Formats: sequence, C-alpha cells, structure tokens
Amino acid sequence: MNKVIIAIDGQASTGKSTQAKKIADNLSINYRDSGAYYRAITLYLLNTNINYDFKISQEILDQISISQEYKKGNFRIFLNDDDVTNKVRGHMVSLSVSNYAKKPEIRKFVFDQLRKSAESKSLVVDGRDIGTVVFPEANFKFFLTGKPRIRAERRHKQIDDDSVKVDIIEQEINIRDKTDSTREIAPLRKADDAFKIDVSDLTIDEVFNKILQKIKSD
Repeated sequence: MNKVIIAIDGQASTGKSTQAKKIADNLSINYRDSGAYYRAITLYLLNTNINYDFKISQEILDQISISQEYKKGNFRIFLNDDDVTNKVRGHMVSLSVSNYAKKPEIRKFVFDQLRKSAESKSLVVDGRDIGTVVFPEANFKFFLTGKPRIRAERRHKQIDDDSVKVDIIEQEINIRDKTDSTREIAPLRKADDAFKIDVSDLTIDEVFNKILQKIKSD
C-alpha cells in the first residue's frame, strides 16, 4: 500500500479509537490517538493546578513531552516518560479535556505532533478535527456519530466506576458535544467528503467492516 492518511473523526464515545486501532492492525500501518494527546496535556495541567482559563505559555508546553506506542493491539501513552495510559481515561480528565482542548496554543501543540508523525509513513488517526483541520488532504475520512444515551453507557463500562452514574455521563456527553461543535477553534464537524456512520445500533465489527469496505473499494 502506498502512503495513506486515514482520518476517523466523530463525537465522544463513538468508538473512534477502537476502530482506528483495528484498521491500523488490519492494514499494518501506524496509529495515533489525537484525543490521548489532549488528555495527557489535560492531566499534566490539572496536576500542576493550571486552570484552562489561563493562557498556556510556550514555557509550560516545553515542559510537556508526549509519546505514543501501539504494538500488537496494545496502546500506551507516556507523559514525560511516565505511562499514563489508564490515568488519561479518568473521570476528571474526561470532564475537563474539552475546555483545555479548545485553546489554540494546545491545539497547535497537538497538530504539530500529529503532522510530524505522518511525514514519512502511513497513518490512521482518530479525533474530532482530523479530516477537517489536521489532515484535510487525508485519503480516507470517516465521521462517527451515536445516540448520547448509548455513548454514555459505553463510557460507563470503560471507566468501570459504579459511583459515576450513566445519567451524569450522558449529561456530560451532551455538554461536551456542544462544547466541541461550538468552539471557535477547529469545531467538531463532518468534513464534506467524509463517510458518516451512525454507530448506535451497530456492533464494533459491523462498524469496522463498513470502514474497511469503504477503504478497499476506493
């Protein structure tokens, strides 16, 4: 396969990362989780008590080193050499990440990381603005959507914490959808040439087959 860029965008908790990993495995290409970059940055800023209302200076960003590793179905993300794969999926990070991710200085930081990753190799990337902003020239673009309640139930299974109620997660997902789609910088939207998939009533394998069929048919 010649060098390709595959962008998988969509709403929160629609399985973007799961699908991107499966595509990366099937096609034997590299994978990057753009959301994990934002989550790692959010984790760092929360831990250092830097509020999202503050301007994040270059001096602060220079203290953040993030790397990702995906091998044989195992994804790991490192923040300043510490494995934070589980921590970035924590409830507080999930609740705060949209507020940090809308900041232009943070978005530029992540854009630069992603574009550098694709300079010489094929890549599948998931996120919210990959096909519209980061890689508008991507060879294949997909946009995943789903009913908020179903997405909340999936997120609830991920965090595995009975003290967090599905109703609360659903409210937070609705807020996050609004935040993502109305932010001034790179709002969440479907690229004109993206293939839209509603995952609400589909299994993981059914979504995967739709994506793979589209890639292999073009």
